[in-house]
Formats: sequence, structure tokens, C-alpha cells
Amino acid sequence: MGLCLMLRCMAGIRCTRRRHPGRIPPCCPAVTKGNKRGDVVGETYREQAATPPCVKAIIFNTKDGQLCADPDAEWVKDRKSLTLYFIHAVDFIVF
Repeated sequence: MGLCLMLRCMAGIRCTRRRHPGRIPPCCPAVTKGNKRGDVVGETYREQAATPPCVKAIIFNTKDGQLCADPDAEWVKDRKSLTLYFIHAVDFIVF
């Protein structure tokens, strides 16, 4: 699962993963440029700092996994104002 997930994350924008307590979520190596507002589910997001190979991103949940979004995109700023921001060292908090 780990190698497959890493390759999928490197090749695309969306990443899915199984929940494993104690594991750090995969990072976003790139962000989507299009408006994916309709794909976002849930009421939380996570901010990711730019630490190579990860880029600065806002990470939303979708039915297919994580969505790595451009923090400067207008739709992302609008969506952030409507959602809750959670910091959790190990895993996402999803309602």
C-alpha cells in the first residue's frame, strides 16, 4: 500500500490512504489548478507547509481521498472561510 500510495501521490493530485494510527499522512507534491469546490466533502481542512518534496497546499477531503489545493486560489480562500481548521499531529479529524 505504501509504495502504491506514494507513486499515486507523485503522479496526481488526489491521494487516498487507509487510516493507521501513528502514521503521518502523505504530503502533496503538487496542487490542483482548477476549481474543485464541488469535490470537497466534510467540514475540515489542513494546511501544509512547503517542505520539499511537499508544496504549500490546503488539503481538503473528498470522497476519493485528499485534494491538494492551491492556497492562493480564490475558491480555496472562499471554502476555507466556510470550514473548520484542525491541526492534528498524526491524522485528520473528520466529522
